[in-house]
Amino acid sequence: MALRQRHIGPDMYARSRPLLLAGKLTLLILASLILCACTSVPERSSQPGTPVSANVASAAVSTALAMVGKPYRRGGNSPAGFDCSGLVQYSYVDAGLTLPRDTRGLRRTGTRVHTGDLQPGDLLFFDQDGKSRSHVGLYIGDERFVHAPSTGSKVRIDRTDAAFWRRHFIEARRP
Repeated sequence: MALRQRHIGPDMYARSRPLLLAGKLTLLILASLILCACTSVPERSSQPGTPVSANVASAAVSTALAMVGKPYRRGGNSPAGFDCSGLVQYSYVDAGLTLPRDTRGLRRTGTRVHTGDLQPGDLLFFDQDGKSRSHVGLYIGDERFVHAPSTGSKVRIDRTDAAFWRRHFIEARRP
């Protein structure tokens, strides 16, 4: 039995052209949707007097807690190593909020909070080595905070009511 080759003439091509265009359009739409799904939520900067939502603060706390055990690295702001302000900035950027990179800039962020009104995500400032407001940590609730303490240590959780941290506490701010 001989196979007959089918000849595709101009009429056959003309009839299949709308299907080809529809297929290409469908692929273009699917590619666009996939790319849109991969984009992140636009970051916003903390504005004075505009506290972050509880969802953003909670996401920042979750990110910071996931970094517990990562090494301290002066000037670090990635899981390869953090300093105190780098941990805070990294955690909030991951949650969709851009904060200043250094402790001095963070001190000017948001609004001051009384210690009795602390909420997870609030920034806690301490003086260390005789420098006022030279250390920052992220309040996580239950009188605990997460921070990158110093050279040779790792990101860890400490209690705000520990004698050392009580003695060096300066202020709390809500970004």
